[in-house]
Amino acid sequence: MSSNDIDGKAIAAEIRLELKAKVSNLRSPPGLSVILVGGRRDSQTYVRMKKKACEEVGIASFGFDYPDTVSEDELLTKIQELNHDEKVHGILVQLPLPSHINENNIIEAVHPSKDVDGLHPRNTASLCSTGTHVGAEKIDWKDLSSVPFHIPCTPQGCIELLDRSGVELKGKNAVVVGRSNLVGLPVAMLLMHRDATVTIVHSKTVDAANVVNKADVVVAAVGRAEMVKKEWVKEGAVIIDVGINSVDDASKKRGYRLVGDVDYNGVKEVAAKITPVPGGVGPMTIAMLLRNTVNSCVRSTATKGP
Repeated sequence: MSSNDIDGKAIAAEIRLELKAKVSNLRSPPGLSVILVGGRRDSQTYVRMKKKACEEVGIASFGFDYPDTVSEDELLTKIQELNHDEKVHGILVQLPLPSHINENNIIEAVHPSKDVDGLHPRNTASLCSTGTHVGAEKIDWKDLSSVPFHIPCTPQGCIELLDRSGVELKGKNAVVVGRSNLVGLPVAMLLMHRDATVTIVHSKTVDAANVVNKADVVVAAVGRAEMVKKEWVKEGAVIIDVGINSVDDASKKRGYRLVGDVDYNGVKEVAAKITPVPGGVGPMTIAMLLRNTVNSCVRSTATKGP
C-alpha cells in the first residue's frame, strides 16, 4: 500500500466498530432482509459478504433466495410482506435481476423507509432537492449518518472516505467521471451539498482529460479499466476510484487482476490521496449499507416511542 493511499478497509472496519457499539445500546437488533434471485456467483459473493458484516455488528440478517425463474409477482408479494414486518428495518434486493423482471417495479415496491440501498424514487428526490430541510428538520450534510432518508451506499461511502481522510470539499472543484444513477449522479449531488463546484464528465464530454485536470477532487465511476491517466490529473488532487474491472494477467493464478477506472500506478505519483482497487471504496459500500440499516432501526424506534 502506498503512503498516499486512502485505506478503505481500515476506515470501514472503524465504522463497523462504531455501529456495533450503537447496536449494543438498542432495545432490539436492526434487521436486514436480503433477496437474492438466481445463481450469479458475483451476486452470491456480495450477499455472503453482507451477511457476514451484519453478524459482526449485531444486525439480524434474513435471506430469501429464489431461482431465476421466479415471477415478478412473487417477489412483489414478498417485498410487501417485508414492508410490514416490524423486525425488518432494511430490504435489499440484490441487482441485477433476470430480464423478465422489471427492476424499477421491484425497487419502487420497497418502502422508502426500508430502502437501505437508497434507490427508491422518493429517496432519490430527497437527495436531489436543494432544500436544507426535510419538514422542520434541518439537514446536516457534514454528518451523513444524521440525514433522515436513505442515501445510496457507494456514493455515501465515497464522501465518508473523503471526510475521514481530512479532505475539505467546500469551494473545491470536483469532477465526477460517469453519470450513472447508482454512483455518478448521487455522488455529484452529495458533493454539491458539501459546497463543492461539481462537473460531471460523460461519454459526450469534449476533451475529458482537460476537464479532469482542473479538479481538486476526482471521483471515477465510469466502468472503464484505467481510463483516468496520470496526465489527466493535476498535482495534489484527491482521487476516489469507484471502478472495479478485471483485466487479463497471465501472471495471476486466476488469469486476471482487478483494477479501477484510474491508472493507479501512474496517478499515485501525482495525487495527494488515492483509493486503491481493491481495498478502497468497496469495503465502504457494505459499511454504509449497515449504517443505513441501523439508522432505519433508530428512526423506527423513535417513531414508535418508548
